[in-house]
Amino acid sequence: MIESAEEYFRLYDTEERSVSDRCVYDTAPLEVWFEVIRRSPAPERKSWVIQNKTIPLEVLAYLANDEDCDVRADVARKRKLSLPLFEKLSKDVDVQVRRAIVANRKVPIHIVERLANDDSEEVSEIAREVLEELGSK
Repeated sequence: MIESAEEYFRLYDTEERSVSDRCVYDTAPLEVWFEVIRRSPAPERKSWVIQNKTIPLEVLAYLANDEDCDVRADVARKRKLSLPLFEKLSKDVDVQVRRAIVANRKVPIHIVERLANDDSEEVSEIAREVLEELGSK
């Protein structure tokens, strides 16, 4: 378990892969995750937090409101999203975020159906491809 933001930063900055992998696989208390985010304004660092396999939904919900569209798109790629997060991110103003949601293998079908009529041709095309793939199974 990662016990503090300082520990997380040491793990993140190390060159030793077996140690840095703890950033991806270890759990941490909510307050530690929020301290890491608060002290890591760079989108790359927030994206690294999102990659953690045990990241709580509360942290993903917080980062789904980030001002950086790359961070929101990284959240949209997570398979463990709740329905409210899928809904929220599927209506994001940024095409990149909606594209990430429609490509998420866990996205609910009703969201894919709605995104098949998205204003972005790219998003709607991906949604139609997903629907076609689902129909052929």
